[in-house]
Amino acid sequence: MNRFVVISGCSGGGKSTLLAALAQRGHAVIEEPGRRIVREELAGGGAALPWVDAEAFARRAVAMALADRTTAEGLDGWVFFDRGLVDAAAALAQATGEAVLEPLGRAYRFHERVFLTPPWPEIYVNDLERPHDFEAARAEYERLLEVYERLGYAVSILPKIDVAARAGFVLEALEI
Repeated sequence: MNRFVVISGCSGGGKSTLLAALAQRGHAVIEEPGRRIVREELAGGGAALPWVDAEAFARRAVAMALADRTTAEGLDGWVFFDRGLVDAAAALAQATGEAVLEPLGRAYRFHERVFLTPPWPEIYVNDLERPHDFEAARAEYERLLEVYERLGYAVSILPKIDVAARAGFVLEALEI
């Protein structure tokens, strides 16, 4: 059984908070490539930002997600990814029209169950790393839902409940 689990879905839907709760319970987590890239680009005055150069951003995200996958292979136990390779490949395909999603998505599989955070306007906030509006986040969620289903993953939509209960939902679904 694949022990690499993806938490994806709507921006601002509580993914990072959920991953922090899973880490507090002793599980390994991999931070979202996109957030790391945005922080690096903002700090260094770079242009590989999704709202400046979506292609450059997505290419960096794919490379970082592949490196994260290699790193995760050296970790013990379950590893939870805040987004990851499928999300990055979907972004690259969206930005360029390149047929990268299917080859990458099929070559690098994750646990069959993927968890998606649904659009949740009550907790959605913008920040320096997430300047897009809620409607753009909702559209991203719809794309990712379709992508994960097309790649054959069993998608579980996370309930809109407090973070401890969400973490429990994930662990119970995985029978951990």
